[in-house]
Amino acid sequence: MRVSVIIPTHNEVQAIARVLADLPSDLTTEVIVVDSNSSDGTPEVAAKMGARVVRRGYGRACLTGLANAKAPDVVVFLDGDYSDRPAELPILLSPIVESRADITIGSRLRGQRIPRALPWHQAFGNRLAASLIRLLYGLDISDLGPFRAARADVLHALELEETTYGWAVEMILKGTLKGFRVVEVPVSYYPRIGKSKISGTLRGMFGAAWFILSLIMRYYFRQRRARNPRPA
Repeated sequence: MRVSVIIPTHNEVQAIARVLADLPSDLTTEVIVVDSNSSDGTPEVAAKMGARVVRRGYGRACLTGLANAKAPDVVVFLDGDYSDRPAELPILLSPIVESRADITIGSRLRGQRIPRALPWHQAFGNRLAASLIRLLYGLDISDLGPFRAARADVLHALELEETTYGWAVEMILKGTLKGFRVVEVPVSYYPRIGKSKISGTLRGMFGAAWFILSLIMRYYFRQRRARNPRPA
């Protein structure tokens, strides 16, 4: 099985070497670091450690990484701040390898979590979004974690297009609506290295909340209209 790991980065020089070093080499076919204008040497460190470096911003980073992956069977997405543990890659891959899932999402809320690793407002926002997804889509998840994996053919079938903070939830919603098996697995979570570009700023926090919640509602009402078209 060919496994491509895509890591979006922006000024992660303090963490990226640890992330890359901890990836299980026997499970990883290629590593693509998609960098968004880092000024601290992140791309150079990643390249020295054998990762392929391409440039683009976050939602766009994941799509760019997917477009640059070399014929993988499975694609893994992982943040570059070392908050998730790359060594837990087998936990994400197991349901896919065993044909129990098409998409796996790592839950930071169901796994081992260091106190205060996930800020209260971020944990609350994730619980709120997950609750809406359970209520409106019937998918039992607790988190919208960034550490996730999916079959490559499924990702292409989803025709992902979000280039903002809504990218992460788009995969879950489209996967569910198209009948693919989305399975959540517990993963551990640790304090990130460096400042968060999303939860660490008001603009990032409110922007992420808006894009995620509005996307959940938009897809829900779009689905309802498709099922119950207005009479001519």
